[in-house]
Amino acid sequence: MNFVLHGAPVSAGITIGYAHLVSSARLEVAQYEIAQTSIDAEVGRFDAALERVRGELREVTGNIPADAPAEFGAFVDLHRMILDDSTLSEVPRELIRAERCNAEWALVRQMEGLVAQFDSIEDPYLRERKADVQQVVERVLKALLGHPGPIPQSRDEQKLIVVAHDLSPADMILFKQHQFGGFVTDVGGVTSHTAILARSLGIPAIVGLHLARHMIRENDLLIVDGLQGVLIVAPDPAVLGEYQLRQSQLELERQKLRRLRSTPAITLDGAQIELLANIELPQDVEGVREAGAQGIGLFRTEFLFMNRRNLPSEDEQFEAYRTVVAAMRGLPVTIRTLDIGADKSLDGRAIEPMPNPALGLRAIRYCLAEPQIFLTQLRAILRASQFGRVRLLIPMLAHAHEIEQALALLRQAKASLADAHVAYDRGIEVGGMIEVPAAALALPMFTRRLNFLSLGTNDLIQYTLAIDRTDDAVAHLYDPLHPAVLHLVAHTIQSANRAGIAVAVCGEMAGDLALTRLLLGFGLRSFSMDPAQLLAVKERILRSSIAEMKPLAARVLRSTDGAKTREMLAKINA
Repeated sequence: MNFVLHGAPVSAGITIGYAHLVSSARLEVAQYEIAQTSIDAEVGRFDAALERVRGELREVTGNIPADAPAEFGAFVDLHRMILDDSTLSEVPRELIRAERCNAEWALVRQMEGLVAQFDSIEDPYLRERKADVQQVVERVLKALLGHPGPIPQSRDEQKLIVVAHDLSPADMILFKQHQFGGFVTDVGGVTSHTAILARSLGIPAIVGLHLARHMIRENDLLIVDGLQGVLIVAPDPAVLGEYQLRQSQLELERQKLRRLRSTPAITLDGAQIELLANIELPQDVEGVREAGAQGIGLFRTEFLFMNRRNLPSEDEQFEAYRTVVAAMRGLPVTIRTLDIGADKSLDGRAIEPMPNPALGLRAIRYCLAEPQIFLTQLRAILRASQFGRVRLLIPMLAHAHEIEQALALLRQAKASLADAHVAYDRGIEVGGMIEVPAAALALPMFTRRLNFLSLGTNDLIQYTLAIDRTDDAVAHLYDPLHPAVLHLVAHTIQSANRAGIAVAVCGEMAGDLALTRLLLGFGLRSFSMDPAQLLAVKERILRSSIAEMKPLAARVLRSTDGAKTREMLAKINA
C-alpha cells in the first residue's frame, strides 16, 4: 500500500531502498493466554527460538577473525552461557505451563526478575552484567517474533534503509561500520546526538515519524527525502521515476562541489574563513581529508567509550588520538574531553539514574567527579600532542572553579608525564566550550583563562529555550533563530573577537547553509561541522561578501519578530 509519512529532516539527500526493521523487541511484547491444548506447542516455539539463537552464536564464533582480540570470543561465550543457564532456558518453560502465558511474556518476566537481582549487587562489574542478560533476551525475543538479525549479511547494505522506533548514539556508532542507504526513526530531535551521527554518515535521515516502525514492513520499497523530511512507502512508478531523476541531479551537484576541495575558503571581499570538521572515531579522518578540511575542530572522544564493557585504557586512548593527529599531518586537531551524560551513556561504568540527565552530572562535571578517568584521558591526549598540533577542549563549562579545577588536573597530568620522561607539547592550547547561557553571559572569565573558545550551539539552544533536543514532542520549539539564541551567539563571537581570542562554532548551526552568511555577518571566521556539509558551506562562503552581510546581520539582531527574522534571512541568502 502506497502512503507518505512526514518527519524532521536531519541529513539531506535522497535515497531509494528497501526497509530493514530494527527495534527493541522488548517494547513489542504483549501478554496473552494460551489454550490448554496449545501449551506444548508454545513450549516448543520457545525451545526453537533458543536453538535458533544458539545457531546464531555459533555462526558469530565461526566468523571471528583470527587476529581479533580475545575479548570477542569471550563475549560470545558469555552470551552462550547465559542462554544455556536454567534461569533463562528452563524457568520460562515452567511459567508457560503454570500460567498458560505466551513465551515472549514468560521470558521478559523472568528477565525483569533477574535484572532486579543484578541491580541489588554491590560489585559494579557484576551489576553491569545485567546488560548481557538483556542482550541475550533480546536475541531470543527477536527469534520468537520472527525479526531479522540486526545486520543482514546477504543483501546490499547500500540499498537498505534502517527503520527503527529509536536509535541511541551507541547504536549509530555500530551502524557506522556499515554502508546503509538511510535511516528513519519514530522519535528523536534534529540535534540529538543520534541525528548528528546520522549527518556524519552523509546519508539521508528523518526523525520524528511517529508510526513508521509499526506501519512499514521488512523489504518495503522506500524513498527517503532527507531534504523535505518526507518518507514515501511503496511509491508508484511515476513517483519513483521522479525521485530517481532528483537523486541523479543531487549526485551531479555533489560531484561539482568536490571540485572545491582544494579551493581556499575566501569571501568575495577577501576574508579568509577557516573550515574545520567534526569527528567521532579515528576512521572518520578519511572523510575529513576528502572534504579538504583545514583541521579537526571537534573530536568527540566519548564515542571511544561506548559499546564496551570496560573503560578504554590510557594506551588505547593514546593510540586512537595519535592515529588521528598523525593522519592530519600538522593540521590542528581539537580533542574534546569526555562529554558523557544526557543521551550518551557509558556501558562500562555505572552512572546512577538522574531526574534530569541534561542538567545533571555530565561532561566536565562528570570528569571532575571522576578525576582518575579524567587524568587518564588528559595523559593520553598530552602524549598524542607530540605527533602534531593538538588543542584540548573542555565541554560544558559554566563556573570559574570548573576551569581552575580542570587546569589543575591538567597540570597534574603534565607533571606525571614529566616525571616519567614522557614527551608532550608543553605549549598545548586549552579551550572551553560555550554551551550554556551562563557561560555566554560571563565570557570574560573564559577569555582570561583559556586560549580559545568553541561555541556549542546545540546545547546552547537547548538550555536557552528549555527544550530537550532528543524529545520529538517539543522538536518544533527548537529554534536557532529565536532572538535570545541569536543574541547569545552574536555576543559570544563579537566578545571573543574584541578580546583577541579565537572562537569557532562547532554545533549544527555551523553546517546549516541557511545560517552561513548570518554567522559571517556576526563576525565568525571559523566553522566546524560534519565533513559531509563542508563543501556546500564553502561554496556559500565563496559567493558571500562580509561587507554586505554585516548590516543585514545587525538588522536580524534587532528583530524580535520570528516571521520578519526569516524574511530577512531569506534576503541574506538570495
